[in-house]
Amino acid sequence: MTAVAPWRVAALLGFALVAPAGLPAGGADWRLPELRRRQSREPLLSVVPQALRCAPRHQAPTISSTEAGVPLRVLRRWQQPGGERWLQVELPTVAGLRRGWLAG
Repeated sequence: MTAVAPWRVAALLGFALVAPAGLPAGGADWRLPELRRRQSREPLLSVVPQALRCAPRHQAPTISSTEAGVPLRVLRRWQQPGGERWLQVELPTVAGLRRGWLAG
């Protein structure tokens, strides 16, 4: 059996402690839906069309879909036990304001 250099063991342990934080499974790579703020104190804008759902689940029925550039007001955030994030938003429609959930 060959002896392993102590610096190799230290380098391996250092990599094992730091590397997982940068990997998707390590939790460092999470994103909210693609939204941007026009100016301070103004509503958020949806950058891409997204499905507005009646509950924070992918299996929930789609209420409608948002178009790019529609102002959204974030009402609250939700994180499922598995780590998936959702935003409850309110958007203006012809019939009035509509609330729903966007996947993050």
